[in-house]
Amino acid sequence: MQNLSQLDVQGKRVLVRVDYNVPVKDGLVQDDTRVTASLPTINALLDAGARNVILMSHFGRPKNGPEEKYSLKPVAPVLEKALGRPVTFIAGTADSDETLAAVEALPEGAVALLENVRFSAGEEKNEEGLNGRLARLGDAFVLDAFGSAHRAHSSVSGVAAQLPHAAGTLLQTEVDALGRLLDGAERPYVVIIGGAKVSDKIKVIENLLPRVDKLLIGGGMAYTFIKSQGGKIGDSIHEDDQLDLAARLLREYGDKIMLPVDVIAADAFSADANTQVVASNAIPDGWQGLDAGPETVRLYSEALKGAKTVFWNGPLGVFEFEKFAGGTNAVAAAVGSLKNQAYTVVGGGDSVSAINRSGKADQIDHISTGGGASLELLEGKALPGVEAMK
Repeated sequence: MQNLSQLDVQGKRVLVRVDYNVPVKDGLVQDDTRVTASLPTINALLDAGARNVILMSHFGRPKNGPEEKYSLKPVAPVLEKALGRPVTFIAGTADSDETLAAVEALPEGAVALLENVRFSAGEEKNEEGLNGRLARLGDAFVLDAFGSAHRAHSSVSGVAAQLPHAAGTLLQTEVDALGRLLDGAERPYVVIIGGAKVSDKIKVIENLLPRVDKLLIGGGMAYTFIKSQGGKIGDSIHEDDQLDLAARLLREYGDKIMLPVDVIAADAFSADANTQVVASNAIPDGWQGLDAGPETVRLYSEALKGAKTVFWNGPLGVFEFEKFAGGTNAVAAAVGSLKNQAYTVVGGGDSVSAINRSGKADQIDHISTGGGASLELLEGKALPGVEAMK
């Protein structure tokens, strides 16, 4: 990819696609992680002499044009505070003539945030006309929204085809960090995959299995694997249509795949359910596995010792309930303990929440902001946004 140092921005308006799809409640931003993640790119452009930095992002899933609840206006003061300089919020659809006039009127050195790009018809269809109207807003384009890089949308890849372009700091960091998990990873290489469904992660599992030394499976998806081997899983979540696939993977990679040997079972999906520790393949009827058991935690922690590369995506249990957070927290501690010994990456979504809750986030080399984009890259897919930056 072309990086920022290869893009001439001196005296130019730079249109930057960021990812400000942040949680907002009662008009207030609840988590500014994605806002602060964009600061290195914004500051780098200003330091390089950009006349203006014009930021655009999607927010939520508005259905039929502008909806007040999906406005990016609440993000502007949060960005202003984090950046330490004024930020102009430009209301109205990003591709309108009024927005163009407002951008052209900005004083030199100003930073502006456009309204939600999904308010503009054609954004998700990568409509050529919209691409051109957005491209009017800048002399150069920077993509820094890794979380949207897997989408062939106007504001992601469409504008890039019409302006000189480069990858932002965040996008470059994400691609470099995740790329290390695919090519030339130092071994031993251990991957932990959790979450509810095998079907959500199967392509990642299939792409990584030939590359890794151990694959530790947890969360709800483990019960599909256990049932495929004839185990009794009680009322545990599983996918019957994935049983043959799970059985095949165990036949082909049984020496690499580790499954829970015991679980904390509950008599209801509830924070205050009754619990018992049982063998993972002997869960009584009426009970469901909601967390890894103590012996599984010990074995998985042991498997991580000595690892040189570790990737973790997905919790080992229903960590939102304190009773069933122990397995996830223990693995977080085990991965965190490898600081300065191994290259460690935590994939997006629930994994990020889990590592933040565990208090071990500062011990991880890279925490991906990508979610779906992270998984698609690790599946071996070409991401439209990344391809557009080449």
